[in-house]
Amino acid sequence: MEGKVSNTAQIAYVRRYTLTEGRETGLKIIEVENGRLRFLLNESRALDIAQLWHGGKNVSFISKIGMNSDESSFLNRFEGGMLYTCGLESVGGREGYELHGTLHLTPARVTKAECTQQGITIEAEMLCAQLFGKELVLKRRIFTALGSDTLEITDTLENRAYRDEQYCLLYHVNLGYPMLDEGAEIVAEEKKVFPRTEWAQAHLGELKRISAPVPNQFEMCYFVEMNKPRASLVNKKLGKAFTLDWSQDTLPQFILWKSMAHGDYALGFEPATTKLDGDFAYSCVKAQSSVSFSLKLSVNDL
Repeated sequence: MEGKVSNTAQIAYVRRYTLTEGRETGLKIIEVENGRLRFLLNESRALDIAQLWHGGKNVSFISKIGMNSDESSFLNRFEGGMLYTCGLESVGGREGYELHGTLHLTPARVTKAECTQQGITIEAEMLCAQLFGKELVLKRRIFTALGSDTLEITDTLENRAYRDEQYCLLYHVNLGYPMLDEGAEIVAEEKKVFPRTEWAQAHLGELKRISAPVPNQFEMCYFVEMNKPRASLVNKKLGKAFTLDWSQDTLPQFILWKSMAHGDYALGFEPATTKLDGDFAYSCVKAQSSVSFSLKLSVNDL
């Protein structure tokens, strides 16, 4: 590449802008292009990944609501996105708490956004604090090498206060068309699978198969004990495979969400610190200490 590129922006770039239309108005976006992957980071929403493309093909699920600056109930504002981070006070549905918590609503303070020949690095902090209470800071680092098929996310949760604090995290990684399509298959090394509902139990036999969209079909959710912290979606028709790896030591739980509903066609890979429902449990980060979490998102041509 030496001598061939006048400006790195010919092959890779980082751009920051503010959206100005409709419900998206005011959202601060960071656009990243590495020559293979293109993705949008929502600076206004915890630096979550709003959308991801590989070789020009969309990978992520975008709900009918789309990106928005709304702060109403979860079901009225859930945009989907490639990554939607849930926590820190709650995940799942728990009485008295916002569905999947409020971390995603926290604006990020970007501390680095650079593109060099060594790669693209975006770093930011999200402050979750209360007067006379907690002082938790989630520091996020996103890195991708130029020309790479992979992006890496490292989150460090710092407890800057002088008392131990409870927390929970769930990384809602969402796949949509055309990466998600009829005939695609989930690949994972699972030990045990626990359907969340009777409806999910009835469809356990087709757990790893992706069907065509079905009008008005209910969602299915499964709690999965994994041998290995890796899950893939292989789409031979598209000629691509998506793979998620995560830090199983700090994210020991895994939830698989399938929505084969017409118009809400989505698949969720969800590493988490805790199980859901009656088995929900907080983790603890000691005073003046930290804990780290990592995700690796890869898209490869078959």
